[in-house]
Amino acid sequence: MLGAIPCGMLSAMRSAMTAELQRQIYLLSPRSLSPETIAVTFAKTSRTPLSFREIADELTDAKSAAFHEKWVVGYGHASVAEHAVLHLAFENVSRLAIECIESNRLASYTEKSTRYQKWDAEGYYVPQEVRESAYQAVYRSTCQRLFQEYLGSLEPVRAVVQQKFPRQEGESEERWEGRIRARYVDVCRFLLPAAALANVGMTANARALEHALRKMLSHPLDEVRQIGQEAKQVAVAEVPTLLKYADPLPYVAALQRELPGWAKKEPVAPTGESVGLLRLMPEPEAAALAAALYPYAADSLEGLVQHVEGMSESERARLAQAVLGERGDHDPPDRSLEHTAFTFEIVLDQGAYFELKRHRMMTQSAQRLTTRLGYCVPRLISEAGLEPAYRESMAMAARAYDELATWNPDVASYLVPNAFLRRVAVTMNLREAFHFCELRSAPNAHFSIRRIALRMAEVLQQVVPGLGNYLRLPIDANWRKIEEEHFTQVG
Repeated sequence: MLGAIPCGMLSAMRSAMTAELQRQIYLLSPRSLSPETIAVTFAKTSRTPLSFREIADELTDAKSAAFHEKWVVGYGHASVAEHAVLHLAFENVSRLAIECIESNRLASYTEKSTRYQKWDAEGYYVPQEVRESAYQAVYRSTCQRLFQEYLGSLEPVRAVVQQKFPRQEGESEERWEGRIRARYVDVCRFLLPAAALANVGMTANARALEHALRKMLSHPLDEVRQIGQEAKQVAVAEVPTLLKYADPLPYVAALQRELPGWAKKEPVAPTGESVGLLRLMPEPEAAALAAALYPYAADSLEGLVQHVEGMSESERARLAQAVLGERGDHDPPDRSLEHTAFTFEIVLDQGAYFELKRHRMMTQSAQRLTTRLGYCVPRLISEAGLEPAYRESMAMAARAYDELATWNPDVASYLVPNAFLRRVAVTMNLREAFHFCELRSAPNAHFSIRRIALRMAEVLQQVVPGLGNYLRLPIDANWRKIEEEHFTQVG
């Protein structure tokens, strides 16, 4: 039997143990460590008792590269690359190219706004495919006409907005302009084509960036492939091992080659519904309510769904109140709402699609941007006396699109103004639907996307009324009212 430990020694041991186990939280700063070294530091903690600081201190860039070459490249442990984060700046890229750049779910973006900034007359992209073709003249003339109409519409529409929202007493000219700018620039942007240049900042980990680069390098547009190659060169200078094998995807090229022949080619006119519910899970509300109960229950999920289905209407209403009734102003809904899903087909103008595409938690499949589904006419354009010229510009763009589309439909999309309609299929869970409807129906959102968000909210309130009634929508907001107030024509 061991002898008793003296009290003084026991106290010292306890102090040592307390010191050894003391919590520490600190940054591994990219100002002092390369992204690849940070990634290795986190990766090696699974196999060594050393602290993160100690691991980082013994690493060099060469050792980090060797680690990634063995484990990430050789053995496919790609999750290690998620600890290396890069920030890329893309300047003077077309709006059409930005669709591919921003199509990655696990990345963050900030984009030059068409709502608060104005475009110069030469602020459009001329693709290499066009420069080497017989279509350069019609391409340039179409862009020049659209940009001239855009710039020429700013002051007339601004004058109408000034009448509707006059300068307040004591308000400076600068502050007044800031208050109304989005209202008139929002409208004039319908004239801008997809060739309009913009800037976008992207933050992504190396694993997500590799996937993004491979998509860009496999894209049918030369501009996007060039952007992918340039972005890879820039990123490889920072994380040379993690991105060295970011190459084109043969699978994507095969899809682009094989699937068009299976698809219907003749354009089908929209039905008139901006938001159509294509399908939903059986008993979607019961599934979401059952999922909310699941962590606290001993039954299977299917058993809980049956339990909820057997509830009276008042019981289900009380359960919905328990799930969403206490949600604070800035609280997202409980994740149980993710256990039910909806597929919508949305027909919206390209300007509104700018807003929709930012919601990358949902799954989006957009059809090619064309001029064949019609276009919107903002009411302020009509009130400013610009509707005839506006319609002439849309007709000219449609003719130019048709001419180029017979040669290269992907390149022809550069000429399509924001006013033209586009079809998008989206699948989302109820939690993401709450986020989209609440954010995009807000009074400060663009009226085009507000119309879509409120229409979707109306559909949700019909199919999941117990939970849908907890959507936080602006008081008295109505998609029909917005459509009537802001549009002379919606398609």
